[in-house]
Amino acid sequence: MHKGEMVRAFAIGISVLALAGCQILPGSDRSGSDRSPASGAGNTISNNPEARQCLADLGATGAGFTPLPDRHAGRGCSLINTVELSRLPGDRGAFTVSNLGPVACPTATAFTAWVRYGVDRAARAYLGSPIVRVETMGSYACRNVAGSGRRSAHATAEAIDIGAFHLADGRRISVLNDWDGGTSAERKFLRVIQRSACKRFETVLGPEYNAAHRDHFHLERGGDGGFCR
Repeated sequence: MHKGEMVRAFAIGISVLALAGCQILPGSDRSGSDRSPASGAGNTISNNPEARQCLADLGATGAGFTPLPDRHAGRGCSLINTVELSRLPGDRGAFTVSNLGPVACPTATAFTAWVRYGVDRAARAYLGSPIVRVETMGSYACRNVAGSGRRSAHATAEAIDIGAFHLADGRRISVLNDWDGGTSAERKFLRVIQRSACKRFETVLGPEYNAAHRDHFHLERGGDGGFCR
């Protein structure tokens, strides 16, 4: 190889490495921008300034996540600036989260803060044990609000349904079984964390709202605001 060709090859290699580095966001999994989009998905990750700032803010919390490609599903359903959460930070360690799916970045940020500052600290205070896992009932679903023609916040991944919490001492505290049927401390814990969720989410629904929410908390960002029941 001639000297000129070697210089050009070296320059191209440096450019490739620089471009690859731009795809890695603080706090995100390295595989984030290499994910293959689902059927009907776009092939880019949200690139507007607010979206990028949200991803940076979420990364600064210490959460583990993968940014997902934008997807327009049609009929009022979309996945814009969403992430897949794999790890939530705590005061004394990290928590896992199950059954979640894609979550809009602002919702993921609020959820991450709530689990750390609202749920885990309340668990240690009222139940004497930290949490290790948050059990959800999903986030994104292309559907309407039950009994209406209006799209649910789940249709844009701006809502999360929470079913239970697993503690380090082996206990599982569920909304269904322990809202009314748990010990005094367990009932107090669930009511305290619901109230703390109301400080971070525009809409919070639980067992006292209606029968459809007897087994979970519905946490929603981007709603009309100020509804907690």
